Amino acid sequence: MSDRERVLHELGDAVKRIKEHANPALVPEVGMNIAYALPGARIPGDVAAVMGRIVRMGGRIHPVGDIAFGASDHVARIVLTAMKFNPEMRSAANVRFSEDYIGIMDDELLEIRSFDRTKEPPGVNTMDWGVASCCKNGVPDVIFDRGAMGKEPMIRILGEDPYTVSQNILKLSRRII
Repeated sequence: MSDRERVLHELGDAVKRIKEHANPALVPEVGMNIAYALPGARIPGDVAAVMGRIVRMGGRIHPVGDIAFGASDHVARIVLTAMKFNPEMRSAANVRFSEDYIGIMDDELLEIRSFDRTKEPPGVNTMDWGVASCCKNGVPDVIFDRGAMGKEPMIRILGEDPYTVSQNILKLSRRII
């Protein structure tokens, strides 16, 4: 199996687990996505994700499109930035922000860092700047922000592979009341 095939296969398994077992409350208004990069990825086209994101539909989680390389610039930027600090951290997903969710992940002993979107310097990409600002001393398991004018607050869960990321999503999901 080639690296590209392996990435698509492992990401597909993670999406299936999220669809079947995650609490739909975790899906943000802008939708959820999960991405997985090829080893040594450098550009968004080296990162696979769900085309059209993952949404809530009829009280259930529903991936809108197929898994493909280049399907999500946003989540790909999170992964690519994290990989600059640790090339092994090749997967990430975004979930709805809640102070309760942060508390649950802290209880699960996940390493958590945050950035303030209102302090973003002009002319930079939010994900490049925000993720990099949280990774200077190593890539954490969780990066969140509390949003800004017109920007939904968000939690990003990072890991070496989509299995790890999806397992952390499911741990959080099981503890949501």
